Amino acid sequence: MSIFSNNIRFLRARRKLSQQNVADELVISRVRYSKYENGISEPPIELLVKIAKYFHVSIDLMLSVDLEKHPMDEMLKLPDNRIVLPVAVDTHGNDTIEIIPQKASMGYLEGYSDIDYIESLQRIALPFLTNGKYRAFPADGDSMPPFRNGSYIVGKYVEGINELKQGKTYVFVTLNDGITYKRFKERKENAISVSADNSFYEPYDIPFEEVVEIWQYASGIFPEDFEPGDYESYNFKEMFRELRQDIRDLDKKVSGRRRKQS
Repeated sequence: MSIFSNNIRFLRARRKLSQQNVADELVISRVRYSKYENGISEPPIELLVKIAKYFHVSIDLMLSVDLEKHPMDEMLKLPDNRIVLPVAVDTHGNDTIEIIPQKASMGYLEGYSDIDYIESLQRIALPFLTNGKYRAFPADGDSMPPFRNGSYIVGKYVEGINELKQGKTYVFVTLNDGITYKRFKERKENAISVSADNSFYEPYDIPFEEVVEIWQYASGIFPEDFEPGDYESYNFKEMFRELRQDIRDLDKKVSGRRRKQS
């Protein structure tokens, strides 16, 4: 069997999918897909591109690197995988900052490796941001003040999970949550732990295999002034969170007394 056939078998098994699941997503028969996994035949280029996008792995990696021998958490920093980050430049050949639209942020998961999609995005230039690749992502919700709906987080591309720094904030592009902006807490065996600055939200883990891209916070774009009074809503949420915990503690005490009495 070829490296490609081994890789798609490995990637499918890692995501706990059946051959029929993958075949349905690719709009082909299970028998045809099974021939690719068994090395009996090879897909045409159009389907190869589709398979690479489906598994969120570059074609270079698919065809030349045995993914089973490389930990999934190391994949982001493999030099051969940089093809998944197409960039747009201006008429002078200088890097520009692509802006991911607010209303189409989920579409980034489909287009992040597509140069046509990247070139279709609006772009800006910030001369004080140099020595790296930058992209602007829309803020969503109230978990990371002062960013709120309508503002943007400009992030610098991070090549590997090992480069994450504890306490720093990052834009994580993930398979399940799409674009999310959080603070990095720690690295675990198979996941990274992140948290929101708004304490109303609980910390959570992101499995390595769900990470598509990581961008370290570099700057912010605020279409409207952020007023100090905006923090009031966060304080109310914190108050309700503490009240909810007090109710739970009280319920445990009452339940414990009832057991003793019975």
